Amino acid sequence: MTPPLFLVLELGSGETIELTGAEARHAATVKRLTVGEEVLLADGRGGMAEAVVTQVGRDRLVFSVSSRRRDPEPDPRFVVVQALPKGERADLAVEILTELGVDEIVPWAASRSISQWRGADKVERGLEKWRRTAQEASKQSRRSRVPAVAGLAATPAVISRVALASVAFVLHETATEALTRQQLPAAGEILLVVGPEGGVAEEELRAFVEAGAQPVRLGAEVLRTSTAGAAALAVLSVAAGRWG
Repeated sequence: MTPPLFLVLELGSGETIELTGAEARHAATVKRLTVGEEVLLADGRGGMAEAVVTQVGRDRLVFSVSSRRRDPEPDPRFVVVQALPKGERADLAVEILTELGVDEIVPWAASRSISQWRGADKVERGLEKWRRTAQEASKQSRRSRVPAVAGLAATPAVISRVALASVAFVLHETATEALTRQQLPAAGEILLVVGPEGGVAEEELRAFVEAGAQPVRLGAEVLRTSTAGAAALAVLSVAAGRWG
């Protein structure tokens, strides 16, 4: 079984690494790590270390480093613009996208989104929850990089991201082009727009297409917003050579 992964602020360059705070309490009281166990430590920015537990305290653990590596920046880079799902489906969407290798998630306040983050406090809480979910899913999937969760985007901001991307796709049930048949760039940003449960509004779709996006479909089935992005990301991962 793959050793568990814990996130640290810095991996440093010494022979030992300390883990403190909430992450240390989780490792000691929930995971119940003991001296001699092997673990993975990551800084969330591409750095990864294999290590062995040497000291265990309630709020502090010490590890002896066996090896280190730094994973290169992903290129091409996968960005998913995710319309705000309702309730627990938001957590599901962020979790699965992270586990499947997304590099950045952009929460989108689409015109047909049932869920809306109204007010600065609600936006802050929503972003904090998405970022926390991305961190936990990164640990679960043993990722050295935690995907970025951008600030809440209105449609004009999404249009700008579409225009700047190397290639952009919009999932839409009426599209005639299949995502599986699209050519992907060897570098740059591959952007995927996932609409809300009510679908992408016609004016939004038109604006995205005018900015350079290609409407695409996955298959005959109409997926929920919380799973459509994950299914599309799996297709892109194979096509871009990340899986194989």
